[in-house]
Amino acid sequence: MQLAGVEGARCADGTLDVLVPTVDRPDALAVTLGGLLAQDVRARLVVADQTFGASVADDPAVAAVLRLLRWRGWRVEVHHRRGPLLGVAEQRQFLLDRATAEHALFLDDDVLLEPWALARLLEAAEVLGCGFVGMGLAAPSHLADVRPHEHVALDLWDGEVRPERVRKGTRAWERWRLHNAANVQHLTARLPDGVLPARGWVAYKVAWVGGCVLYRTAALRAVGGYGFWRDLPPNLRGEDVVAQLLVMEQDGGAGLLPSGAWHLELPTTLVDRSVDAYAEVLERDAVAVR
Repeated sequence: MQLAGVEGARCADGTLDVLVPTVDRPDALAVTLGGLLAQDVRARLVVADQTFGASVADDPAVAAVLRLLRWRGWRVEVHHRRGPLLGVAEQRQFLLDRATAEHALFLDDDVLLEPWALARLLEAAEVLGCGFVGMGLAAPSHLADVRPHEHVALDLWDGEVRPERVRKGTRAWERWRLHNAANVQHLTARLPDGVLPARGWVAYKVAWVGGCVLYRTAALRAVGGYGFWRDLPPNLRGEDVVAQLLVMEQDGGAGLLPSGAWHLELPTTLVDRSVDAYAEVLERDAVAVR
């Protein structure tokens, strides 16, 4: 017996690992997993849960969706607390160490994906061949908040995605504004006629992408992944910024329009985020080189 819609789903087992870090957010995680259940792609899911006490997988809503994912052909692993909390970068490195597929999607536990998102990310990764592709998050509460002054940073890739060095203080750094509020949805609506090819998506230049990033696994490992966690205290932020800037410098990176990623707009679970990974890793390394 199969659920409706499974027959046409693409099996990406061996091609795609979906890696989800989570802590103490069962309601949000259930929504995120429900988005995976609706995908046109089936793959392998690895959840790293740092919740105190019982595993988030024991929550009835989360457990139900995990069962359905397995029934629909997903391979599912849930890893509960492995010891003291060592920070989100260590959690992401733990997930990267579990990855076995060609591509690894780091998906935050408060992101709802449109049903076509995984298939489109994989297609773009194959077509572009760069280090990562991502979908900027849109906040539903900001759909009426149109910000043309932040849209001016949009710069579409014309053909091949090339490596580039992006750092604070450069013009390219201002691309971070593209992912504020619901900008990615408004940017898609403002694309000139004929810009979207028949395949239905375009790639654009980014500073970084938060919450939904598909890496070529080997490219992320080649720059050390999140291994810098060993040299930093656990209360850090911006670990994905560092990883993406390093990958982009070696292999290039791109955002995709339209974006099929929606932010659930929940407060962060990282109460203390006083250590900036960018400053501690990239700026420190720049000083050392001098």
